[in-house]
Amino acid sequence: MTMDSTLSLHVPAGSAARGPYDVDIDPERAGWAHSSLRVLDLPPGGTHEFETGNSEWVVLPLSGGGTVRVDGEILELVGRESPFDGVSDFAYVPRDAHAQIASGAGGRFALAGAKCERRLPARYGPAPEVPVETRGSGNRTREVRNFAAAGAFACDRLIAVEVITPGGNWSSYPPHKHDEHHPGTESVLEEIYYYEVSAPPGSPHGAPPGYAYQRITPSRPGGAELLAEVRTGDAVLVPDGWHGPSIAQPGHPLYYLNVMAGPGPEREWRISFHPDHTEGYK
Repeated sequence: MTMDSTLSLHVPAGSAARGPYDVDIDPERAGWAHSSLRVLDLPPGGTHEFETGNSEWVVLPLSGGGTVRVDGEILELVGRESPFDGVSDFAYVPRDAHAQIASGAGGRFALAGAKCERRLPARYGPAPEVPVETRGSGNRTREVRNFAAAGAFACDRLIAVEVITPGGNWSSYPPHKHDEHHPGTESVLEEIYYYEVSAPPGSPHGAPPGYAYQRITPSRPGGAELLAEVRTGDAVLVPDGWHGPSIAQPGHPLYYLNVMAGPGPEREWRISFHPDHTEGYK
Protein backbone atom coordinates (compact mmCIF):
# COMPACT_ATOMS: atom_id res chain seq x y z
CA MET A 1 0.00 0.00 0.00
CA THR A 2 1.47 3.38 -0.98
CA MET A 3 0.96 6.74 0.65
CA ASP A 4 0.65 9.03 -2.38
CA SER A 5 -1.78 11.44 -0.70
CA THR A 6 -1.57 14.96 0.62
CA LEU A 7 -1.32 13.68 4.21
CA SER A 8 1.87 12.45 5.86
CA LEU A 9 1.84 9.57 8.33
CA HIS A 10 1.82 12.10 11.18
CA VAL A 11 -1.18 14.43 10.86
CA PRO A 12 -0.72 17.32 13.34
CA ALA A 13 -3.79 18.98 14.85
CA GLY A 14 -5.39 21.33 12.32
CA SER A 15 -3.54 20.01 9.28
CA ALA A 16 -6.44 17.78 8.20
CA ALA A 17 -9.23 20.24 9.01
CA ARG A 18 -11.80 20.64 6.27
CA GLY A 19 -15.22 22.29 6.24
CA PRO A 20 -16.93 21.75 9.61
CA TYR A 21 -14.43 19.10 10.73
CA ASP A 22 -11.32 19.64 12.87
CA VAL A 23 -10.05 16.35 11.42
CA ASP A 24 -11.25 14.93 8.09
CA ILE A 25 -9.31 11.89 6.91
CA ASP A 26 -10.98 9.93 4.13
CA PRO A 27 -9.55 7.12 1.97
CA GLU A 28 -8.64 9.55 -0.82
CA ARG A 29 -6.63 11.82 1.49
CA ALA A 30 -5.01 8.86 3.26
CA GLY A 31 -4.11 7.08 0.02
CA TRP A 32 -5.87 3.85 0.86
CA ALA A 33 -9.25 2.15 0.34
CA HIS A 34 -11.41 1.88 3.47
CA SER A 35 -10.80 3.75 6.76
CA SER A 36 -12.01 7.28 7.61
CA LEU A 37 -12.04 9.59 10.63
CA ARG A 38 -13.76 12.90 11.24
CA VAL A 39 -13.77 15.01 14.41
CA LEU A 40 -16.60 17.51 14.83
CA ASP A 41 -16.97 20.32 17.40
CA LEU A 42 -20.51 21.58 17.93
CA PRO A 43 -21.28 24.71 19.95
CA PRO A 44 -24.27 24.76 22.32
CA GLY A 45 -27.38 24.34 20.19
CA GLY A 46 -25.30 23.34 17.18
CA THR A 47 -26.33 20.88 14.48
CA HIS A 48 -24.53 19.15 11.64
CA GLU A 49 -25.99 17.18 8.74
CA PHE A 50 -24.09 14.79 6.51
CA GLU A 51 -24.55 12.10 3.87
CA THR A 52 -22.95 8.79 4.75
CA GLY A 53 -22.33 7.80 1.11
CA ASN A 54 -20.72 4.41 0.67
CA SER A 55 -19.40 4.27 4.25
CA GLU A 56 -20.79 3.14 7.60
CA TRP A 57 -20.09 5.41 10.58
CA VAL A 58 -20.01 5.29 14.36
CA VAL A 59 -20.71 8.63 16.07
CA LEU A 60 -18.80 8.63 19.37
CA PRO A 61 -18.94 11.53 21.84
CA LEU A 62 -15.45 12.59 22.91
CA SER A 63 -16.91 15.26 25.18
CA GLY A 64 -20.49 16.32 25.72
CA GLY A 65 -23.50 14.53 24.27
CA GLY A 66 -26.34 15.03 21.84
CA THR A 67 -28.67 13.27 19.43
CA VAL A 68 -28.21 11.48 16.14
CA ARG A 69 -31.17 11.44 13.73
CA VAL A 70 -31.07 8.80 10.99
CA ASP A 71 -33.58 6.58 9.18
CA GLY A 72 -36.46 8.18 11.08
CA GLU A 73 -34.92 7.37 14.47
CA ILE A 74 -33.55 9.66 17.16
CA LEU A 75 -30.62 8.13 19.05
CA GLU A 76 -29.93 9.98 22.31
CA LEU A 77 -26.26 10.06 23.36
CA VAL A 78 -25.52 10.85 27.01
CA GLY A 79 -21.80 11.14 26.24
CA ARG A 80 -19.18 12.15 28.84
CA GLU A 81 -17.07 15.08 29.99
CA SER A 82 -13.92 13.80 28.30
CA PRO A 83 -12.44 10.53 27.02
CA PHE A 84 -10.64 10.19 30.37
CA ASP A 85 -13.96 10.10 32.27
CA GLY A 86 -15.04 6.63 31.18
CA VAL A 87 -16.85 4.76 28.45
CA SER A 88 -19.40 6.55 26.28
CA ASP A 89 -22.51 5.41 24.48
CA PHE A 90 -22.47 5.78 20.68
CA ALA A 91 -24.60 5.58 17.53
CA TYR A 92 -24.16 3.41 14.42
CA VAL A 93 -25.13 5.17 11.19
CA PRO A 94 -25.43 3.02 8.02
CA ARG A 95 -24.24 3.76 4.50
CA ASP A 96 -26.59 5.47 2.02
CA ALA A 97 -28.24 7.59 4.71
CA HIS A 98 -28.81 11.22 5.64
CA ALA A 99 -27.88 11.91 9.26
CA GLN A 100 -28.00 14.84 11.67
CA ILE A 101 -25.95 15.34 14.84
CA ALA A 102 -27.28 17.91 17.32
CA SER A 103 -26.05 18.99 20.75
CA GLY A 104 -27.96 21.23 23.15
CA ALA A 105 -25.02 21.83 25.48
CA GLY A 106 -22.30 21.48 22.85
CA GLY A 107 -19.97 18.57 22.25
CA ARG A 108 -17.02 17.09 20.43
CA PHE A 109 -17.71 13.98 18.37
CA ALA A 110 -15.53 11.44 16.58
CA LEU A 111 -16.98 9.92 13.43
CA ALA A 112 -15.22 6.63 12.71
CA GLY A 113 -15.99 5.35 9.22
CA ALA A 114 -15.31 2.57 6.76
CA LYS A 115 -16.30 1.99 3.15
CA CYS A 116 -18.55 -1.04 3.13
CA GLU A 117 -20.91 -3.16 1.06
CA ARG A 118 -23.83 -4.03 3.36
CA ARG A 119 -26.37 -1.57 4.73
CA LEU A 120 -26.99 -2.51 8.35
CA PRO A 121 -29.69 -0.86 10.50
CA ALA A 122 -29.06 2.28 12.52
CA ARG A 123 -28.51 1.37 16.18
CA TYR A 124 -27.73 2.73 19.62
CA GLY A 125 -24.68 1.39 21.49
CA PRO A 126 -25.21 1.60 25.28
CA ALA A 127 -22.14 2.42 27.38
CA PRO A 128 -22.77 -0.43 29.91
CA GLU A 129 -22.54 -2.97 27.07
CA VAL A 130 -19.08 -1.86 25.91
CA PRO A 131 -16.53 -4.60 26.75
CA VAL A 132 -13.61 -3.13 28.70
CA GLU A 133 -10.36 -5.02 29.25
CA THR A 134 -7.08 -4.36 30.99
CA ARG A 135 -4.28 -5.30 28.63
CA GLY A 136 -0.62 -5.74 29.55
CA SER A 137 1.00 -5.54 32.98
CA GLY A 138 3.35 -3.28 34.90
CA ASN A 139 4.34 -0.21 32.90
CA ARG A 140 2.63 -1.72 29.82
CA THR A 141 -0.83 -1.70 31.42
CA ARG A 142 -3.62 0.09 29.55
CA GLU A 143 -7.42 0.03 29.37
CA VAL A 144 -9.03 -0.99 26.09
CA ARG A 145 -12.67 -0.10 25.40
CA ASN A 146 -13.88 -2.41 22.65
CA PHE A 147 -16.99 -0.44 21.70
CA ALA A 148 -16.94 -1.42 18.01
CA ALA A 149 -14.47 -4.29 18.06
CA ALA A 150 -15.02 -7.32 15.87
CA GLY A 151 -17.28 -9.63 17.87
CA ALA A 152 -18.45 -6.83 20.22
CA PHE A 153 -20.70 -4.77 17.94
CA ALA A 154 -21.97 -5.60 14.45
CA CYS A 155 -20.57 -3.55 11.57
CA ASP A 156 -19.83 -4.53 7.99
CA ARG A 157 -16.17 -3.43 7.78
CA LEU A 158 -15.50 -0.98 10.60
CA ILE A 159 -13.48 -1.90 13.69
CA ALA A 160 -12.94 0.80 16.33
CA VAL A 161 -11.67 0.80 19.92
CA GLU A 162 -10.47 3.32 22.50
CA VAL A 163 -7.34 2.98 24.64
CA ILE A 164 -6.41 4.82 27.85
CA THR A 165 -2.72 4.61 28.77
CA PRO A 166 -1.62 5.84 32.23
CA GLY A 167 1.09 8.49 32.26
CA GLY A 168 4.56 6.99 31.81
CA ASN A 169 3.23 3.69 30.42
CA TRP A 170 3.75 2.09 27.01
CA SER A 171 0.85 0.77 24.97
CA SER A 172 0.47 -0.62 21.45
CA TYR A 173 3.26 -2.82 22.74
CA PRO A 174 4.82 -5.14 21.72
CA PRO A 175 5.03 -3.78 18.16
CA HIS A 176 2.58 -5.62 15.95
CA LYS A 177 1.25 -5.47 12.42
CA HIS A 178 -1.77 -6.36 10.31
CA ASP A 179 -0.71 -5.76 6.71
CA GLU A 180 -0.76 -9.29 5.23
CA HIS A 181 -3.54 -11.83 4.82
CA HIS A 182 -2.73 -15.08 6.61
CA PRO A 183 -5.99 -16.90 7.38
CA GLY A 184 -6.50 -17.33 11.11
CA THR A 185 -3.26 -15.49 11.92
CA GLU A 186 -3.15 -12.00 10.42
CA SER A 187 -5.67 -9.74 8.66
CA VAL A 188 -5.10 -6.69 6.45
CA LEU A 189 -6.34 -3.51 8.16
CA GLU A 190 -5.66 0.17 7.52
CA GLU A 191 -5.50 2.02 10.83
CA ILE A 192 -5.90 5.58 12.09
CA TYR A 193 -4.80 6.68 15.57
CA TYR A 194 -6.42 9.84 16.97
CA TYR A 195 -4.88 11.23 20.19
CA GLU A 196 -5.83 13.31 23.19
CA VAL A 197 -3.40 13.87 26.07
CA SER A 198 -4.52 14.87 29.55
CA ALA A 199 -3.07 17.28 32.02
CA PRO A 200 -1.87 15.46 35.18
CA PRO A 201 -4.77 14.21 37.32
CA GLY A 202 -5.70 16.78 39.95
CA SER A 203 -4.26 19.70 37.97
CA PRO A 204 -6.13 23.00 38.07
CA HIS A 205 -8.56 23.65 35.23
CA GLY A 206 -6.74 24.93 32.17
CA ALA A 207 -3.42 23.23 32.97
CA PRO A 208 -1.55 22.42 29.76
CA PRO A 209 -1.90 18.91 28.36
CA GLY A 210 1.12 16.80 27.65
CA TYR A 211 2.49 14.81 24.74
CA ALA A 212 3.20 11.24 23.70
CA TYR A 213 5.34 9.38 21.19
CA GLN A 214 4.27 7.03 18.41
CA ARG A 215 6.55 4.62 16.58
CA ILE A 216 6.06 2.74 13.29
CA THR A 217 8.82 0.56 11.85
CA PRO A 218 8.87 -1.00 8.36
CA SER A 219 7.67 -4.56 7.85
CA ARG A 220 8.88 -4.54 4.23
CA PRO A 221 11.41 -2.63 2.13
CA GLY A 222 10.18 0.92 1.65
CA GLY A 223 7.37 0.44 4.17
CA ALA A 224 5.95 2.94 6.63
CA GLU A 225 8.32 4.40 9.22
CA LEU A 226 7.65 7.08 11.83
CA LEU A 227 8.78 8.40 15.18
CA ALA A 228 6.52 11.32 16.10
CA GLU A 229 5.74 13.45 19.11
CA VAL A 230 1.94 13.59 19.21
CA ARG A 231 -0.39 15.92 21.06
CA THR A 232 -4.11 16.46 21.50
CA GLY A 233 -5.86 16.57 18.13
CA ASP A 234 -3.08 14.80 16.22
CA ALA A 235 -3.60 11.66 14.18
CA VAL A 236 -1.26 9.02 12.77
CA LEU A 237 -1.91 6.86 9.70
CA VAL A 238 -0.76 3.25 9.69
CA PRO A 239 -0.99 1.86 6.14
CA ASP A 240 1.41 -0.99 6.96
CA GLY A 241 4.32 -1.79 9.24
CA TRP A 242 4.99 -2.69 12.85
CA HIS A 243 3.26 -0.10 15.03
CA GLY A 244 4.04 0.57 18.64
CA PRO A 245 4.89 1.57 21.16
CA SER A 246 2.62 4.50 21.99
CA ILE A 247 4.40 6.13 24.93
CA ALA A 248 2.60 8.46 27.38
CA GLN A 249 4.48 11.33 29.03
CA PRO A 250 4.89 10.65 32.76
CA GLY A 251 2.01 12.18 34.69
CA HIS A 252 -0.10 12.67 31.54
CA PRO A 253 -2.65 9.96 30.70
CA LEU A 254 -2.92 9.27 26.96
CA TYR A 255 -6.11 8.56 25.02
CA TYR A 256 -6.25 7.26 21.50
CA LEU A 257 -9.02 6.13 19.23
CA ASN A 258 -8.16 3.36 16.75
CA VAL A 259 -10.18 3.18 13.52
CA MET A 260 -9.57 0.15 11.29
CA ALA A 261 -11.00 -1.46 8.16
CA GLY A 262 -9.71 -3.67 5.39
CA PRO A 263 -10.52 -5.83 2.37
CA GLY A 264 -10.54 -9.26 4.02
CA PRO A 265 -13.45 -11.69 3.60
CA GLU A 266 -14.07 -11.58 7.37
CA ARG A 267 -14.28 -8.60 9.71
CA GLU A 268 -11.56 -9.61 12.13
CA TRP A 269 -8.61 -8.16 14.04
CA ARG A 270 -5.70 -10.58 13.78
CA ILE A 271 -2.14 -9.41 14.35
CA SER A 272 1.45 -10.61 14.19
CA PHE A 273 3.97 -9.56 16.83
CA HIS A 274 7.42 -8.28 15.91
CA PRO A 275 9.83 -11.24 15.99
CA ASP A 276 12.17 -9.33 18.31
CA HIS A 277 9.38 -9.01 20.90
CA THR A 278 7.89 -12.30 22.01
CA GLU A 279 6.34 -11.37 25.34
CA GLY A 280 2.85 -10.75 23.93
CA TYR A 281 0.32 -8.64 25.80
CA LYS A 282 0.88 -10.16 29.25
